[in-house]
Amino acid sequence: MKVEELIIDGFKSYATRTVVSGWDSSFNCITGLNGSGKSNILDAICFVLGITSMSTVRAQNLQDLIYKRGQAGVTKASVTIVFDNSEKEKSPIGFEDQQKISVTRQIVMGGTSKYLINGHRAQQQSVQQLFQSVQLNINNPNFLIMQGRITKVLNMKSNEILALIEEAAGTRMFEERREKAIKTMAKKEKKVEEIMGLLQEEIEPKLETLRAEKRMFLEFQQVQSDLERTEKMVVAFDHVRYSDKLAEETKVLEDNQAHVEALEKLVQKSAAEIASLTEDISALKKRREAQIRKDGRFQALEKEVKELSQQSARINTLAELKATTIEEEQKKRNNLQSNVANLEAKIQQNDAQFKKLQENYETIKKEYEELSLEKDRKEELLQSLQTGVSSKEGHESGYANELQTVRQSIASASTTGAQAKVRLDSVQKQIKADAPKVENAKQQHASTIQALEEMQKQYDYLKSKLAEAGIVPGRLDELKTQESKLVNDVRQLARQIDDAKRTASNVDFNYSKPSPNFNPNSVKGVVAQLFSLAEDKYEAATALEVCAGGRLYQVVVDSDVTASQLLQHGKLKRRVTIIPLNKINAYKIHPQKLAAAKKLAPGKVHLALDLITYDKDVERAMEYVFGNTLICADAESAKKVAFDPSVRVKTVTLEGDIYDPMGTLSGGSNSSGSNGILVRLQKLNQLDNTHKDLSEQLKFSRQKLDAEQRLTDNSRALKKELDLKEHEIKLSQQKLESGPFASTIKSFRERSEQVSELEKLIKESSETEKKGNMEIKRIEKEMSEFNSNKSGKLKELEIEAERFSGDLTSAKELFTENETSIAELQASLSEIGKEHDEIKAREQVAVASLAEEKSKLIGLDEELSSMESALTTKTKFSAENKLRIQKVRHLVEKLEAEVNAVTHAIKKLENDNEWVEQEKELFGKPNTPYNFHGVDIAAYRDEHNRLVHRMQGIKKTVNTKVMNMIENVEKKEASLKTMIRTIEKDKKKIEETIVSLDDYKRKALVETWENVTKDFGNIFSDLLPGSTAKLVMPEGATDITEGLEVKVALGNVWKESLAELSGGQRSLVALSLILALLQFKPAPMYILDEVDAALDLSHTQNIGQLIKTRFKGAQFIVVSLKEGMFTNANRVFRTRFQEGTSTVSVM
Repeated sequence: MKVEELIIDGFKSYATRTVVSGWDSSFNCITGLNGSGKSNILDAICFVLGITSMSTVRAQNLQDLIYKRGQAGVTKASVTIVFDNSEKEKSPIGFEDQQKISVTRQIVMGGTSKYLINGHRAQQQSVQQLFQSVQLNINNPNFLIMQGRITKVLNMKSNEILALIEEAAGTRMFEERREKAIKTMAKKEKKVEEIMGLLQEEIEPKLETLRAEKRMFLEFQQVQSDLERTEKMVVAFDHVRYSDKLAEETKVLEDNQAHVEALEKLVQKSAAEIASLTEDISALKKRREAQIRKDGRFQALEKEVKELSQQSARINTLAELKATTIEEEQKKRNNLQSNVANLEAKIQQNDAQFKKLQENYETIKKEYEELSLEKDRKEELLQSLQTGVSSKEGHESGYANELQTVRQSIASASTTGAQAKVRLDSVQKQIKADAPKVENAKQQHASTIQALEEMQKQYDYLKSKLAEAGIVPGRLDELKTQESKLVNDVRQLARQIDDAKRTASNVDFNYSKPSPNFNPNSVKGVVAQLFSLAEDKYEAATALEVCAGGRLYQVVVDSDVTASQLLQHGKLKRRVTIIPLNKINAYKIHPQKLAAAKKLAPGKVHLALDLITYDKDVERAMEYVFGNTLICADAESAKKVAFDPSVRVKTVTLEGDIYDPMGTLSGGSNSSGSNGILVRLQKLNQLDNTHKDLSEQLKFSRQKLDAEQRLTDNSRALKKELDLKEHEIKLSQQKLESGPFASTIKSFRERSEQVSELEKLIKESSETEKKGNMEIKRIEKEMSEFNSNKSGKLKELEIEAERFSGDLTSAKELFTENETSIAELQASLSEIGKEHDEIKAREQVAVASLAEEKSKLIGLDEELSSMESALTTKTKFSAENKLRIQKVRHLVEKLEAEVNAVTHAIKKLENDNEWVEQEKELFGKPNTPYNFHGVDIAAYRDEHNRLVHRMQGIKKTVNTKVMNMIENVEKKEASLKTMIRTIEKDKKKIEETIVSLDDYKRKALVETWENVTKDFGNIFSDLLPGSTAKLVMPEGATDITEGLEVKVALGNVWKESLAELSGGQRSLVALSLILALLQFKPAPMYILDEVDAALDLSHTQNIGQLIKTRFKGAQFIVVSLKEGMFTNANRVFRTRFQEGTSTVSVM
């Protein structure tokens, strides 16, 4: 496919339509003056071929290609090339039947571009594919050698020359594809990582959660089904049981009601018999009284016996009083004797002290009197100087005022007492006047008060019955209030615990069971949770955190086997370090070193391990973490202990600074204080313990509440009767308080209270007067002693001694009086004994006479006793029957309550379970779901309660939509895993392809290198006879991929570098290499733009001859200004620039 005709219109310097025809099929040359438009013809050809790099055609944008950028009236540029397509074997794909191919490209102002193939609109991609199919890829143009290309080749390095060989061999495309494949692999690898991350971080955790929720949902469905089955069986059994109980208790109720009616008839009959007996006894008593009154002797004897008995009792009482008085007097005598002894001892002691003070007094008396006189003289002088008045009488005036105040107080108390006595007399007279009215009011209220007392007794009896049943009024409400308070406290603590856990989330250790038989107790927990710190040691929290360091968050387990299981199969959410108790080597500071450290800083050094408390089973772990560090109170003691030769142990201050005997110091940033993780954990543990205690209290409270509720339900009838009785008592009390005589009794009580208050006031006034009189005596005494207090302490001792003497004298007098009183009382007691014996003898005579008289009434008494016994028996029988009636009525009421309760329970079962009404006929029948034969209902009930509890536990957390959700997530997981397998498969194929491409590339490069270097040498030899050239690998290189460089020989001498050649020779080398490359990969057309610019005429002539002889079959379009070039051309075109436009003519 060769150029046959070129039509240019409005392109660059060609303002008008210019047709260039008659192109030779092998060698064409374009010449002309500089600026005449030679290169614009080549730019036009490149423009049609679809070039995208504007710099190649010396323009910045498409508008630069329009004649004068459209400012001369030309707004469109169009270039058309007509190709000869007669060689069918070299025709573009799809154009084999076309003799000629016309390709047009047009642009208009604004940048719009369009392509035409054979006059039809075509896409740029179609045009490029057309030219690329015949080796005319304008965007990688090996057929296009523009100005400056020779210079570029001369400056190329070894790897750039290798790139030319790769381009000629076509391996450059493979390299691009290889790089593209590597990038694709990287993208796929990244995609795999993204998918794996999505699987691990989102899909698998979510799937695990959904699977757990699925298991819970399946369990929920199973529990729901089992609960419905057990509930039906339990409800059916309860319905049958309640129905049987209702029939049984209804029969018992009817029997007891009949029993009550029979007992009431017996009571009525007994009442009639008692009334008859009472009348007979009354008549018999009247006969007996008549018999007694016949002579009056019986009554006189009876009266005498009564009086003698009273006298005997009086004398006995008097004797007892006398004996008691004697005993008291004897005790008093003993006390007086003891007091006398004590007083005598004190007198002796005071005498000795008095003598000693007397001696001291005499020595200082003289000095005191002198100083006292001097003091009085100075004070008198000072008072005279200040006021001009003497102050000797000042104290006397103060005592007078104080005395007057006390006397006024005595007068006021006396007046108050007198007034109180007058009011007391008046109130007492009123009480005495109202006494008959009060007595009458009490008699009128006697029946009401008696009824009220009877009701109170019944109330107390009912209350005791409730107490026996365990019912305490108000306790149920108290338990409910307590339960409500505990619930609120537990909820509040739970919220506090959640908040605290969020601030300490990094100490949580979550794992899945590595195996079904895994023992959770083998995992002890995170180190920070395995010990506790007392509140008084919180100041050491920061030091302990620093001491533990990263070990604080390590996990303690019982053995290395457990650790291995957790790491491999525990599905841990974060990276953790595990401490197996059976493998760690715990080091603890030697006691000798610890003692030396404490001796260096007494009270300021503690072993970190001693500051915490922990369980025995984690002791090795605690020693491992805290056993080799000392906690010091301050930096000075820490430094002193750490670097002492006898200790040399790492120390930590309370602020967290570390002193290491190895020479390193660290610290300055630890300031957690009371907000450290250890303090927060201790508070969290306290909250947990409080929460557990309150939960236990709540559980116990609920148990007590349930028990109390059951007791209350069972004793409801008794409680109702108690409330009714309490209401009756309140009504009676109100009636009693609002009656016509209530005000009289109330006034009487108020006056009695006034009497007590007035008596108290009189007593207080009297005591005030006594105290006032004593105070007056004291003041008068001080007034008399004011100016004569010369020997105060001595006089006090004298007064005290006199007081003791007086007390001793009084005690002795009292003792003597006591002895006399005892003697008198003993004599009186002897006389009373004699009088008692006389009266006792007279009483015995009167009793004998009375017995003789009573024997005469034996017949009447026996008959009376018989009738009274019969009356008692009947009364007791009637009372017993009444009691039986009351008991049976209570039983009837209880049975009625139970019947109502059972009826209510049956109705509740039927209302709560609609199916009961429809299926109750099947309850207990064989061959039905409700056959109770051989069924352990207790086990069913336990299972039902367990299922209810389990249902309450999972109902709030179950996800009913989990089945659809897990199906979608599992599909997504399968899709992602399939995608990963596909990507890995594609990656493997790409890697295999890269390996095969590398092998092919190497073979193609070697083959191309061998051909190009051969042609390179031949062409250079033609251009510069007697010389040769070749492409070789750099010195020391072993592989062609390391690069190629040019070697030139002038004659038989190989030059070390191209720098040894002249400029023309170097240009010939570059041109020879370019032509060798063109010859290796021939194109249907070659475009050369002034490639001979740096050559002399002879060399230009050789190039023209070379093109003509070596490149047969290809069409050359060469721009040159040298005659040696275009004289070898078959067709020469000359360009001219006239009147601002370019023209073309054939030479």
